[in-house]
Amino acid sequence: MNPLDLSRFVHMYDDAAIRKGIKLSIGFDFDEYISITEAVPTKGRTYPTFRPDRSPIKLGEGYWVVGVDKNKEVAHVQAARLYDLSHSNLAEHLQSLKLFYANPAKHAHPNDRCVCRAPSAQKIAGRVVYHGDLWVRKDFRGQGMAKIMSRISIGASVAMWDPDFTCGLAGQWSVDKGVYDAPHREPGGSILRLVAEDIEEEEWLFWRTAEELKTLIARQDGSGLAVPS
Repeated sequence: MNPLDLSRFVHMYDDAAIRKGIKLSIGFDFDEYISITEAVPTKGRTYPTFRPDRSPIKLGEGYWVVGVDKNKEVAHVQAARLYDLSHSNLAEHLQSLKLFYANPAKHAHPNDRCVCRAPSAQKIAGRVVYHGDLWVRKDFRGQGMAKIMSRISIGASVAMWDPDFTCGLAGQWSVDKGVYDAPHREPGGSILRLVAEDIEEEEWLFWRTAEELKTLIARQDGSGLAVPS
């Protein structure tokens, strides 16, 4: 990846966030991230995927992004982590519950389960970046913020890890509203029950390949900056 193209890509979307009144910062200490997110009253609890008490993230294998408004109040959060699935694939990682718990035998409830019916999840392997915990405060929604923030995360992930795939999971609502513009999506990415977390939901799988990530960054067309109709 041309480092200048990558730098311009991140700068373009960082500028777009600033124009919308959001100042971004990036961090690597997930204890700090949880302390930030738990202090936001309108954000739901962060999944165990990004919680050190259930799924510790080694330095260099994860990061988070927080955006604050002009009053320094949190208006956006998201997180990402790298998985080495060179001897596995995303479907297996989901169904083993290892995407959610570092040690499912220790932390998972006996009735926890995850079923992955998205066929392409079996082909997502190698260096896989999972993007999640994306939250935008209500007064900033409908302004294209989710797309801007997802591009910031793409730039950071490529810069740090040069992954084979990036992926994420989101509910039907995100498809209905066109929140994400990933080129690939399939239903049944995760049919999940985590009893202790009071989670029971079905989500779509979204993903990009390494080549699509590099093409997106090299294109530099600013798509995703406009406010959606």
